[in-house]
Amino acid sequence: MSLPAPPPRAPEFGADALIVCESLVRIYQSGPVEVQALQGLDLLVNRGEMVAVVGASGSGKSTLLSILAGIDAPTAGRARVGTWDLLAMSRRDRVQYRRHTVGFVRQQTATNLVPYLTARQMVDLPMTAARVPAATRTARSLDLLGTLGVADCADRRPGQLSGGQQQRVAIAVALANEPEVLFADEPTGELDTATSAEVFGAMRNVNQELGVTVVVVTHDPEVSGQVERTVAIRDGRTSSEVLRRTNGEELVAEEYAVMDRAGRVQIPRDYREALALTRRVRLALESDHVTIRPDA
Repeated sequence: MSLPAPPPRAPEFGADALIVCESLVRIYQSGPVEVQALQGLDLLVNRGEMVAVVGASGSGKSTLLSILAGIDAPTAGRARVGTWDLLAMSRRDRVQYRRHTVGFVRQQTATNLVPYLTARQMVDLPMTAARVPAATRTARSLDLLGTLGVADCADRRPGQLSGGQQQRVAIAVALANEPEVLFADEPTGELDTATSAEVFGAMRNVNQELGVTVVVVTHDPEVSGQVERTVAIRDGRTSSEVLRRTNGEELVAEEYAVMDRAGRVQIPRDYREALALTRRVRLALESDHVTIRPDA
């Protein structure tokens, strides 16, 4: 007597994505108080995407970026970038991961650059640590500075560069070892509008010309409005996404609420206030949609 075949396994969440966060939790201990910076966050980013992450101060967006960049470690859940399991990495793994898989650019230009090195020397430095041959280092340094529009700054030190030039050099440094992903935390936060546009344009060129996946944390609506996908984080979870597409010559932006793996949806505050939604709501399943009504 043959046994029945086992039921097919459900596909793994985010099996084809480059970046996967599933029920991601990060808890900080502040004296006797526990602070939950991430509270079961779900996120998928596909290879080659350029994604903006937005949210109010304290929403968890910078914590998320620090975890994905290998700077911080998650408390629980699942986080994967490429083949790397971020919850299972040793200290040695973390060094390899940060050296070869990801690049990171901070908001404060002073923390991205070494004040006594020239731009070319700073781009060369990560490759030297990775034991890249000298001839390769020289060629790649000049190529990256050229791609980012600062080839004429190769022999200048940070003090001789404008803010925008400093950030573009910082991006070149982050890309030195050919990472799969570039993470940028408020990279235009200290720049004026025109310079911000130049720096963001440089990151878009990196995404399109070099094929690097780019994830940018920003509070600037001008920046977040220039990507095809914007992910909003609220209270440590992904709350909504805006997807942009071109319809002929018109740019169309559609906002979606995000349902996490547990089936939770965050309803925007203006929706809740308009319908006086409080602790409990009534749900009704219709033929092609779900209605939400106040508990009156």
